[in-house]
Amino acid sequence: MKAFITGAGGFMGPHLAKYLHEKGDTVYSTYYEPISDINELKKLGIAKELDVRDTNKFRKMLKEFQPDVVYHLAAQSYPNVSWEKPNYTIQANVEGTINLFESLKELNLNPVVIVACSSAEYGFVKPEEVPINEAHSLLPLHPYGVSKVAEDLLTYQYFKNFGMKGIRVRIFNTTGPGKVNDVCSDFTKQAVMIEKGLQKPVFKVGNINTRRALTDVRDIIRAFRLLAEKGKAGEVYNASGEKAYLIKDILDEIIKITGIKVKIKIDPKLIRTTDEPIIFGDSTKLKNETGWRQEIPIEKTIKDMIEFWRAKLR
Repeated sequence: MKAFITGAGGFMGPHLAKYLHEKGDTVYSTYYEPISDINELKKLGIAKELDVRDTNKFRKMLKEFQPDVVYHLAAQSYPNVSWEKPNYTIQANVEGTINLFESLKELNLNPVVIVACSSAEYGFVKPEEVPINEAHSLLPLHPYGVSKVAEDLLTYQYFKNFGMKGIRVRIFNTTGPGKVNDVCSDFTKQAVMIEKGLQKPVFKVGNINTRRALTDVRDIIRAFRLLAEKGKAGEVYNASGEKAYLIKDILDEIIKITGIKVKIKIDPKLIRTTDEPIIFGDSTKLKNETGWRQEIPIEKTIKDMIEFWRAKLR
């Protein structure tokens, strides 16, 4: 397939671009202010700069490439940043999605469009309500979550009104090598810094009594391609891990693997104003319709993340 990826400079983008390239797809990926290493994508000649708010450039790239499938990952994707920059978050996420669909409509192109939505759309969920399915109410707790609800519903509206083949995937907590600014990334980085003597043996943490269903990014990108092949246009799918892990247990596993001796210290700066006690989704629909399964155990994910930081901080 001819695959067009927006947001290849984010966390999932490079993983997806390399995976699709290895699968034999013809890949055209775009990035803007990348947070991940995209040198390999540039060497392959499959990465171009694009601000998805730039309608004319966006349309021109789509016209030139004529994609069979679009993976729309481009977004301001950090909830905390969305409080600091709510206008930018809405512009990048919502306006960028509108520009994608309007460009395709104007060009009379109708590829499959996989839109990366988020579990943040659900907001506060009671422990007795999990695992939540796609019919659960959408009551996000921050501007990022609101922007993702907008992306989600815009995708449905373009399907319903214009027959555009949008598929929404609500992604739950995803981590893995190359991730920054999530709890697993922060913990593994701190552990390696302590291991290397770059940080005092004091682990700074926020709320470690919440639970998160964690999925390795390499499992999630498989779900993207399976949805491009087997997903139903207009539908929405949860992509969640099978188990909700207590964050304290993740911390204990990291300390066990690295063998470091540390003190645990709560950092008030890491405490969120609103912090969901549990985030855990029901992926039955995704599994039944595509055959997707979570394959990578959390222990491997953590070990690979530790090795990533050991190489990065060498």
